[in-house]
Amino acid sequence: MELESILAYLRNKTILITGATGFLAMVFVEKILRVQPDVKRLYLLLRATDAESAAYRMKNEILGKELFKVLRETRGEDFDSFISQKVVALPGDVSFENLGVKDVILMKNMCTEIQIIVSSAANTKFDERYDISLSINTFGVLHMLSFANKCLKLEMLLHISTAYVCGEKVGLILEDSTSMNNRVKKMPRFDFEVVEKNLVNEKLNELRTQDVSEEVITNTMKDLGIERAKLHGWPNTYVFTKAMGEALLNHHSKNNLPFVIVRPPIVSSTYSEPFPGWVQGYRTIDSVIAGYCKGKLTRLLLDPMTICDMIPVDMVVNSIIAAIVVNANKSSGIIYHMGSSLRNPIKFYDIRSFAFKYFTKYPWINKDEKPIVVRKISTFKTLATFHMYMKIRYSLPLKLVNKVSGQSFQDVYAKYNRKLRLAMRMVELYRPYLLFKGIFDDSNAEELRKITKEGYIEAKDFNFDPTCIDWEDYIMSTHIPGFLQHVLIK
Repeated sequence: MELESILAYLRNKTILITGATGFLAMVFVEKILRVQPDVKRLYLLLRATDAESAAYRMKNEILGKELFKVLRETRGEDFDSFISQKVVALPGDVSFENLGVKDVILMKNMCTEIQIIVSSAANTKFDERYDISLSINTFGVLHMLSFANKCLKLEMLLHISTAYVCGEKVGLILEDSTSMNNRVKKMPRFDFEVVEKNLVNEKLNELRTQDVSEEVITNTMKDLGIERAKLHGWPNTYVFTKAMGEALLNHHSKNNLPFVIVRPPIVSSTYSEPFPGWVQGYRTIDSVIAGYCKGKLTRLLLDPMTICDMIPVDMVVNSIIAAIVVNANKSSGIIYHMGSSLRNPIKFYDIRSFAFKYFTKYPWINKDEKPIVVRKISTFKTLATFHMYMKIRYSLPLKLVNKVSGQSFQDVYAKYNRKLRLAMRMVELYRPYLLFKGIFDDSNAEELRKITKEGYIEAKDFNFDPTCIDWEDYIMSTHIPGFLQHVLIK
């Protein structure tokens, strides 16, 4: 049997990428431009008021990143010309109809040209304002779907979700939407987007009528998101609104629409492409690494035996490309878990050990040019024991000092009390993942790996097999050094 070609499929293709300034989307854009320079055009949807602002964002927030240094070196003086021919900075916003694209002629051209859509736009804050999360993670999917149905040559709509749409489910979590659909059915009505939208509008109108400050509005809408998420069985606003987005995609997509959903868990730094260790911002475990290496984090709510399902970003991108090519023009609606917990699990215990080993050998140097001595983090396996520790260690002494001083240090007390409440809020937000008891089944992803390896010439160049990862080597030689270089030191 003659092998097919991934690169041949991508040749002369026109692709729309939303959320283009995001970590995952950026790595996708770089990979496509580097491995298939004969791609016809990439439209990058960017939140901007006009084309000039969009171009500025693309130059500074995407192409200006070190991620693109290999492509720059490869293209040389031709880089800017190459980009101008292949990439369009598109001002818009998934929160609006027609993706916020106001140029009628441009919209018409897009609808006749675009063959692939990578739906990557998302607000990933666990406790974002409910109105903002809904507009992007939930209703943004509807707007994307509406646009996709107008694309005359559409071959694939790939929607990037998150493995944690499962909520706090335990055991083996399948690559389907049954648990989500069951919870959705328990809501007042399936047309929950109307229910939630009306709820948000009513709350905003109520707050504005009361003439409260923007800070009060923001905090109230954040609390509303967490409240609604927990009411329906999800731990935070992010995964709840992403789950509703998936439900809308499955419910409203037409039978002939070719779409798939990719659900990565924790996405970490690049494994090998375009070079090892590139990462943008703090990726979940990196907040812990940053606090730990500086000696500021010595205790943590964490079950060391919990599996940390993480996967390098370039492997996720390879899986996305493979899923597009293999499923093009097929109305499969298939879901892929792109993680490591089933086939090559790593426990938080291991990450803790690797971090201790790394920073013992290469300590962080503080502003006084002295090395920080680290010790292994002490852990609390339950929220109750962590609460008890925080109360005895911080809360009660703080109250006692304030009382003994006759409240003469009220301002100081208020300051530290706010910090304490913020710390406890962050612990509550991260608790579901630090104590997570689920394993993500990846049968569909394994089948995709098999099809890619057996049927495509360039399979080795699009590797997304987590079993090849040596976690100790990756954490100590790639991820931690990369995080320090590209995020913490900067």
